[in-house]
Amino acid sequence: MIDYDVIVVGAGPSGATAAVAARRTGASVLLLDKASFPRDKTCGDGIAPHVLDVLGALGVDGIAAGFEPVRSLSLETPDGRAAGELRRPDYTIPRYVLDARIVDAAVGAGAELRRHNVREVRVEADRVVVDDTFAARSLIGADGAGSMVRRSIGHQPNKGRHLAVAMRGYVAFPGLTDQRIVTSGPRWPAYAWAFPIGDGTANVGYGEVMRGQPLSRAHLLDRMADLLPEIDLADVTRLRAHHLPLSTSQPRHGNGRVLLVGDAQSLINPFTGEGIFYAVLSGSIAGHAAAVAPANAARVYATAWRRRLGRHLRHSAAAAWLARRPTVIQAAVRAAGNDRQVFDSIVELGLGDGLLHPRTLGRIARELTVRTEQARPFVHGGGR
Repeated sequence: MIDYDVIVVGAGPSGATAAVAARRTGASVLLLDKASFPRDKTCGDGIAPHVLDVLGALGVDGIAAGFEPVRSLSLETPDGRAAGELRRPDYTIPRYVLDARIVDAAVGAGAELRRHNVREVRVEADRVVVDDTFAARSLIGADGAGSMVRRSIGHQPNKGRHLAVAMRGYVAFPGLTDQRIVTSGPRWPAYAWAFPIGDGTANVGYGEVMRGQPLSRAHLLDRMADLLPEIDLADVTRLRAHHLPLSTSQPRHGNGRVLLVGDAQSLINPFTGEGIFYAVLSGSIAGHAAAVAPANAARVYATAWRRRLGRHLRHSAAAAWLARRPTVIQAAVRAAGNDRQVFDSIVELGLGDGLLHPRTLGRIARELTVRTEQARPFVHGGGR
């Protein structure tokens, strides 16, 4: 049996970030993943500046090196469009690059990386044992939407409206300079996206909240084609689908010595489907907790997480609930197009740690009222 202070299962952004955070305390860290790196991972590839902030605070720099900043965002609905410059630029970084760079940072910080498909996690009195081969004082499950670690502590995967599915691919898209999000009237909540990588190609895709029945590949492609008519599906490469476990149904943060982060913790923004910021932030907090308080790591992690992001998560869940009504999202986009502060607020809520501010809610309510008044038939009262 090989012993460590912390074992991290899964070397995606949440797991590799957790490994970096744990190593910064001096803990010995084993980072396990069933794949070798670099490897592809289905994602929209949009990287908000908040991601770089978290990694930078851990001493991980250069993540966006070689990629052009994306400085503007376009939100489109069947009813209108809002476009504007982002307060801080985003990046589109394919996951085979992003993940490998964070893994390299973890290894550079002293974590041991092994290719290993974890099959069993067993919690003992003073340690956690993996496949009767490795042991640690604490363990972090960063093994994605179908997390084995999550199941091992008694939590099932998300279902129904707490789960979305998305398909992405890559295509030549010359001239695209802003991130585009195109919402769908049919099958709402749903949207397509086109994110420029900076080399004349773009990550394109379509995502939709589940309604109980499986969504076919043909359906996802049809919706993508309808919302992004500029692209020819025959030209789109590396098409792959994946599940998005939304944060509206999170399990506990862990159990004693075992923690969950990223998709394994259902940390996907239910308003937009963004998950990389939540992934690296949860990894950063959990990695520190696992290293400094192994016996009570789950409690320490949960407390720190709620303090850092609890209010935002409540607001993003409320926004997702409101946005289930197409008229609300259309009013929000109209409001964003007419008010720069509303635009910034919606971007921060969807991509970072922003809140539903009273001004934003007021502007949306005003747009709903105006549209309702315009749609109401005029009845002449007459007179005698």
